Amino acid sequence: MQLLQAVDWMPHEGDDVTVQKALKHRRVKHYGYEFCYDSNNVDKDKPLPGGLPVECEAVLQRCVADGHISVLPDQLTVNQYRSGQGIPPHVDTHSAFEDTILSLSLGAKTVMDFKHPDGRCVAVVLPERSLLVMKGESRYLWTHGITPRKTDVVPVSETRGSGVMTSDLSNLTLSRRETRTSLTFRKIRRHPCKCSYPSVCDSQLPGSPPTVPAADAEAWHLESQYVHQVYEQISSHFSSTRHSPWPQVRDFLLSLPAGSVLADVGCGNGKYLGINPEVMSVGCDRSANLVQICKGRGYEAFVSDALSVPMRSGICDACISIAVIHHFSTTERRRAAVRELLRLLKAGGRALVYVWAMEQEYKNQKSKYLKERTAGSSLEKVEELISEENKSRQQKEGNKCADDTDGHVMPPRIKVHTNRTAFLSQDLLVPWHLKANVDNNKDAVSAATEAPVFHRYYHVFQQGELEDLCLAEAGVKLLRSYHDQGNWCVELEKTQ
Repeated sequence: MQLLQAVDWMPHEGDDVTVQKALKHRRVKHYGYEFCYDSNNVDKDKPLPGGLPVECEAVLQRCVADGHISVLPDQLTVNQYRSGQGIPPHVDTHSAFEDTILSLSLGAKTVMDFKHPDGRCVAVVLPERSLLVMKGESRYLWTHGITPRKTDVVPVSETRGSGVMTSDLSNLTLSRRETRTSLTFRKIRRHPCKCSYPSVCDSQLPGSPPTVPAADAEAWHLESQYVHQVYEQISSHFSSTRHSPWPQVRDFLLSLPAGSVLADVGCGNGKYLGINPEVMSVGCDRSANLVQICKGRGYEAFVSDALSVPMRSGICDACISIAVIHHFSTTERRRAAVRELLRLLKAGGRALVYVWAMEQEYKNQKSKYLKERTAGSSLEKVEELISEENKSRQQKEGNKCADDTDGHVMPPRIKVHTNRTAFLSQDLLVPWHLKANVDNNKDAVSAATEAPVFHRYYHVFQQGELEDLCLAEAGVKLLRSYHDQGNWCVELEKTQ
């Protein structure tokens, strides 16, 4: 009762409307720092006068003594919910607050719904005078919210347990909601968040997604930052995931006559360079680190851009370009990559090209990329849970074209893709979660917290686009085209 009386709902002269306001779903008041709902963040340089109510001190000291928190909160949000009111599902902004969040329920009970990105839902009864402690996964990953309604289904007999709802219908009853006040205590974060969930962390997402390039210079800059630099940094981890040759690529390589000269343009870690020991294979890649991995495996490889390979024209019997051309960010640069493959080939030589397909489900068959969604790591699954502030930012910067100061229309922003889901646009940034090294003095959770996330640029191809790109060049014959595990693929022959 003392805490409820400490909340002064009466407006005072000079009060900012954001300090105390009636939202659509509830009445809210802030202490310590105001939470701005327009930006879903706090202004850390503008503390509110008076700090937290002194009446809260005894409760907070007990939380310290009980081990729920180690430092005292400096921000308090008071929400008052009348019957029928609630709060939408959300995750508290990572960059705004530290890990542990405390929520004290006063006046009445309610049911709070928690939802995990993999679809799991848990309804938790919050009795009157109960304390909810959210930390770690429950704070950073699970959404929490209160469905607006006037009654809740609750257990007949409440215990001192977790309050988690069960499917035992014999122990459930209806409970009418009364006016409830929640006191949510949080600690302002002073440094960027380094949690284990970078794809839903606003501190770890790219600050401003790049635009689709309109000129070659812009394209080069985009590819340098979101392709070349990324592969240099993830080369070791990337190589550890690229060990199984795709069967149809293997078949193409084994079909080459003995003594053939093969160029693997964009060879990565060289997994295709040793498939056919009867041919003379050489690889090139833009990543110096990946080329070093190739050399360490005994393969011939050198650093080169796929648009300008330092080899004589017409020297190769075969070329392969596997998962490379989709990293070029303009049609002309993608066409130039095909042109360079044809330049290397002698007349009658063949090329095999693979690019990522927009159609990850083809002929009612899901690609391996989509199938792995259910078996993927939690870091892949959490990307479904894009927080509201990041959704808003991407919509503002990516969904519409903005006018610049000269009145020209700016190209659209490139969106960050959610891994293991269908592609929603052709130009996108795909997250790569760098695997953390776990030593004897560091547990896996701590290591994952420090592991960064990188974003690689892709242009995913629509059906027929790769064929059109290749046939736009003179002196080329399309031998076959097909869809293979989420990729569009063509086999070409140089006719002149």
